Amino acid sequence: MALDQSFVGRTYPPTAPYEVGREKIREFAEAVGDPNPVYTDPEAAKALGHPDVIAPPTFPFVITYKAAGQVVLDPELGLDYSRVVHGDQKFSYTRPVRAGDRLSVTVAIEAIKSLAGNDVIDVRGEVHDESGEHVVTALMKLVARAPEGE
Repeated sequence: MALDQSFVGRTYPPTAPYEVGREKIREFAEAVGDPNPVYTDPEAAKALGHPDVIAPPTFPFVITYKAAGQVVLDPELGLDYSRVVHGDQKFSYTRPVRAGDRLSVTVAIEAIKSLAGNDVIDVRGEVHDESGEHVVTALMKLVARAPEGE
């Protein structure tokens, strides 16, 4: 059953602030196999004009995917989470994520489509620091696979 189009444009409350730590950045860089020293060495980051280490470009997925849970778990939307797969991800930066940032995410449903019986939901996550400065926008495509036989 196709999801209700009236949910397009629905915005969810901002998440509690997530404090970005050097160790989390280092762990993430290690997990994705990126040895760039700006992710682990404050002096290397400062040499490039950053106040501290910066995070790899896909790091915001850590907080934006969790924030998208508000959409996925919204009982009014009626999405069957057991059938959801992550379809696509894009990031548009104003500035890099830095150690020490306290980031909040506000998510909104941008589009809902039905393709071959699958529900496709585009979710936008706007990430701001505690001063309200925009840091990055995350665009996530979630696909709720159609039940077998439909």
